Amino acid sequence: MFTEAIAAFAPRLPLAVAYSGGADSSALLRACAARWPGQVHAVHVHHGLQAAADGFETHCKDTCAALGVPLAVARVQARHARGQSPEDAARRARYAAIAEVAARSWGEGGPRDVALAQHADDQVETILLALSRGAGLPGLAAMPAQWEWGGLRFHRPLLRVPGAELRTWLAEQGAAWVEDPSNADPAYLRNGIRAELLPVLQRLFPAFRSTFARSAAHAGEAQELLRGLAEQDLRATGIPPAIAALQALPRARQANALRHWLAEAHATAPSAVQLAELLDQIDACRTRGHRLHLKVGAGFVRRSGALLDWYNPALSS
Repeated sequence: MFTEAIAAFAPRLPLAVAYSGGADSSALLRACAARWPGQVHAVHVHHGLQAAADGFETHCKDTCAALGVPLAVARVQARHARGQSPEDAARRARYAAIAEVAARSWGEGGPRDVALAQHADDQVETILLALSRGAGLPGLAAMPAQWEWGGLRFHRPLLRVPGAELRTWLAEQGAAWVEDPSNADPAYLRNGIRAELLPVLQRLFPAFRSTFARSAAHAGEAQELLRGLAEQDLRATGIPPAIAALQALPRARQANALRHWLAEAHATAPSAVQLAELLDQIDACRTRGHRLHLKVGAGFVRRSGALLDWYNPALSS
């Protein structure tokens, strides 16, 4: 399945591969370098989160030198803000660093497509984490196969390939990789899912990787429809939304439009409890004197005349 996934992968060239030194990205880098000789770059993000990070960088430099693949290294400090998960902070810092490397190191003719090595097991873990948190469609859609960030097009060509297959392929190549110590840390729920839950799913539902992938794709399609509806409704309510225009929408469409506004305009997301309270308060805003000031996501939604406003005191100070 791995070789078929690489054969079906059709990025624009030259291509950059996000290379951590671990098994998954090692397999992706080697396969892409073999398929497109001289057309592949590597970018390694040094997160500075653990003592082994310097060793990862050294391994990546040595491997890329042996493969004849140019390597760019980006250093980030992925500290998470209050209310943000460490994984999310590291992910956002990683994408931003790759975009910065593209602008600084690769130049005008450098890669504009970036391949990431997340595979089928990673996708299943993401879906299970979303379910455990009571996530909506965006969470259940899990990781997209392709999206754009910072002027780059990111790809995940291995989302239907089991992780064990990548390690088998590497072993057949006689290739070395590094093991991230955090992958064995039981403090991370994702590691518990990988070690304890996936083997049970394999025994009870042998095709779970492909069926979970189909469910994620269905959720992604439904989320695209909701996104289009939210954009349509926000064209009618305005941005920031007018309270009276929101009140004219059914409650479910109000919620959909508000989630989209907060995500797109302010990069924040309300909890289910926060969103329900906000909808109740919007419904109660029938007089000019009704005040509205609620904690929503990483900041506050307040009434500003006939409109809603969102602000984060930490950003405005």
